[in-house]
Amino acid sequence: MKKDIKLLEIHHLNGPNIWTYRPVLEAIVDIGDLEDAPSNTLPGFADRLAAWLPSLVEHRCSYEERGGFLRRLREGTWPAHILEHVTLELQNLAGMPGGFGKARETPLRGVYKVIVRAWHEDVTRAALRAARELVLAAMDDRPYDVAATVEHLRDMGDSLCLGPSTACIVDAADDRDIPAIRLLNKGNLVQLGYGARSRRIWTAETDRTSAIAETISRDKDLTKWLLGSCGVPVPEGRMADSADDAWKAAQDIGLPVVVKPRDGNHGRGVFIELERREEVESAYRIALDEGSGVLVERCIPGAEHRLLVVGGRLVAANRGDMVWVTGDGRQTILELIASQINADPRRGTTEEHPLNMIRIDSAARMEIARQGFGGDSVPADGQTVLIQRNGNHAFDVTDEVHPTVAAAASLAARIVGLDIAGIDLVCKDISRPLAEQGGAIVEVNAGPSLLMHIKPAVGKPRPVGKAIVEHLFPNGGDGRIPIVGVTGSYGKTTVAHLVAHLLALSGKHTGLACSDGLYLDKRLVEKGDRANWGAAHRTLKNRQVDAAVFENGSDVILGEGLAYDRCQVGVVTNVDPQKHLGRFYVDDPEKVFAILRTQIDVVLPGGAAILNAADPLCTEMAALCDGEVIYFALGDNRTVAAHRAGGGRAVFAYNGSIVLATGAEQRPLLPLAASPLTAGGHDREQTGNTLAAVAAAWALGLSDDLIRAGIATYKPGLAS
Repeated sequence: MKKDIKLLEIHHLNGPNIWTYRPVLEAIVDIGDLEDAPSNTLPGFADRLAAWLPSLVEHRCSYEERGGFLRRLREGTWPAHILEHVTLELQNLAGMPGGFGKARETPLRGVYKVIVRAWHEDVTRAALRAARELVLAAMDDRPYDVAATVEHLRDMGDSLCLGPSTACIVDAADDRDIPAIRLLNKGNLVQLGYGARSRRIWTAETDRTSAIAETISRDKDLTKWLLGSCGVPVPEGRMADSADDAWKAAQDIGLPVVVKPRDGNHGRGVFIELERREEVESAYRIALDEGSGVLVERCIPGAEHRLLVVGGRLVAANRGDMVWVTGDGRQTILELIASQINADPRRGTTEEHPLNMIRIDSAARMEIARQGFGGDSVPADGQTVLIQRNGNHAFDVTDEVHPTVAAAASLAARIVGLDIAGIDLVCKDISRPLAEQGGAIVEVNAGPSLLMHIKPAVGKPRPVGKAIVEHLFPNGGDGRIPIVGVTGSYGKTTVAHLVAHLLALSGKHTGLACSDGLYLDKRLVEKGDRANWGAAHRTLKNRQVDAAVFENGSDVILGEGLAYDRCQVGVVTNVDPQKHLGRFYVDDPEKVFAILRTQIDVVLPGGAAILNAADPLCTEMAALCDGEVIYFALGDNRTVAAHRAGGGRAVFAYNGSIVLATGAEQRPLLPLAASPLTAGGHDREQTGNTLAAVAAAWALGLSDDLIRAGIATYKPGLAS
C-alpha cells in the first residue's frame, strides 16, 4: 500500500465563508490508498504521533472531552481528520492559537476538504505542509524534527503576524464589533472600520498622530524647551558641541549629570549619574554616534517611569528598576548576567517578552567600570554589581500615580501634540507631586511600546488597546458604513446596480463591485467581472466611500470568502440549485443552501435580510438572520401574509403598483408603469429585481420619495 497525502488545491478564504466567520485555509486533499487504512490499522502510528505532539491531548474532538482526539486516533480515523488536528496543533505550538478545524468528505473517494483557521495565509500554508510531512513520517516510522518545525513556524509568525501591541488594539476593536483590515501583508499598518468611517493605526500611532508632533518628540532639546515654557517640570540642561563643552555644561549644571543623544531612541547612548570628567567626555562621544547632537542635563534623583497617555488621559504607568547581579566567587560578570538576568523566561528578543535581554553595551560597560570591574571580572561571593541603572519598565504602578503627576503627563502630551504618548518621568515616589521631590519629565515619545502595559513583569495588565479604540471611536462608534451584499442564482447584478443607484441619490459616495465592473459614484473604475473579494476589499479601503454594494456569487463565497465581516443588508434574490452544482465539489441542493445562506449569516443584528418570499429555500433562511427579515414577492402570497400577520415588513406588487407593507398597514410606492426597468410591470424577472432593491433601500432607511424617484429614473440596459 502506498502511503501518501496529496494536497490537490489550497484556497485561502479571506473572510466569512461556509465554514466560519473567520479566515481559513481550505485544502483539497487526496489520501489515495490510505482511504482503506484508518489510523488504528497502522502499527505504532498513534503512539508516535502522541509522543511527538503530546499537547494533542487537549484536542477534545467529537467526544467533547480532554483526550478526545487521541481516543479517535486509537479507535480509527482517517488521515484528512488527522491532518486537520496536526496543522492546528503546530500553529498552537508556534503561538497562533485557534481551534477551528474541520475535515469533510467530497463526492470523490479518498478526496476530502480539510479546513483550518488561518491567522496568516503564509504561516498556515507552511503549517499544513509541515503537518503532512509529520503525519507521513509517523506512519512510516521515520524521524521528524518537531522542534525545528515549530521554531520555523514561530519565526514566520513573528515576522508576518501582527505584533502584540497592534494585536491588542485589533482585539479591543473586535470586542467592540469594529472590523479590521490589515493594509500590508507584513507589518502593523491596520485599518479599523470601513470606508469613510475608518481609522488607521500603525502600532501605537494613529491617523491623528501628526508628523509635526512626532518630529518634535524626536528632538529632545526642543521638547524640553516647549514643556518648560509651559510650566512642565523638566531637568536643567543644554546642548553640547564637543566633549570639552559637555564637561563645561556638566560643571555649570552641577554634578551628577545625564548625557544623551538629542534625537536617539530606545535608551541607546543614554548615560546616567555621571560625575567624573572622563565619564562625561566618553559618554559624549558615544551619544554623538547615536544621534545628531548631545544633550547634557541635571540628573534627577529617583526611578524612571513610563506613563502612557491616550487622548489626553493617563491609562497606564510602569516603573523601571535597576538591574544587579550578585557574585558567587566563581562566575564572571558576563556569566552572572547570563545566569541571573537573561535566563529569566520573561526576557527575550521578541515582542512577546515583557523584559528585554540585557546586553553589554557602552553604557553597561561604563557602569561596570565605575565599580572597578570588567566583563571578565569575578565578583566575590555575595558582592553586588550594578549593571544597568534604568532597566525595563517592569512594574505596573498605574494605581499609584498622583493626580497632579497624571495631569502633568497629559499636559506634556498635549504640548507636543501627540494623541498617544509615552511620557518618561523620573521621580522617587510616583504617588507624590513632582514639586515635592524634584521630579521631572525627561522625554515625550511618539509610538510608545504597549507591551510593558499589556504584560508587565509585575502587576496588573492594563487595557491599553481598549483605551486606544475608545479614543478613535468615541461614543460607541463602530466605524461601519452601510454595506449591502447581494447573492442568489439570478438577478444579482441588476439588484446591486439599482441599490447603488438609490444610495447615490441619497447623497452617499457609493462603491459598487459587481460582475460588470467596479464603480465609484456611478463612474466605472475597472471594467470586467469585479464581483470578487479583491474588488470589494479595495472598495472598503477607500476612505471616500460612504456606502458599498457588493455582488457575491457562489464561487466567490466558496473560493475567496466575503470581503466584509458583517453587513447592514443581505439580499438573496432566489436559489436555483442546478445553477451551482458541479463546482467546488458541490453535488446537492443542501450544499447550495449552505453556500448562499452565508450572506444572511453576516447580517448585523440591527440590519435586515431581503428574501424572496416565493422561493422556499430563501424563506428557509429567515430563521438564520440576526436582524430583521423583509420579504419581497410579485404578489401578496402566503409567506408574505404570515410575515405581515406577525408585524413584519414586505414589498410586493399589487394592482399594478409597488406596495410597502408593515404588518396590516400598507402604502403604494409608485405604479409599475413608472418603472422603465420593469417595462411597466410586464417583465416579471426585472419586477422581482426591482422589488428586492426597493426592500433593500427601505431597510437602509431611505425615504419613499427618494426610492420613488430612483426607481423612476433608473434606465434599463445595465448588465443583469
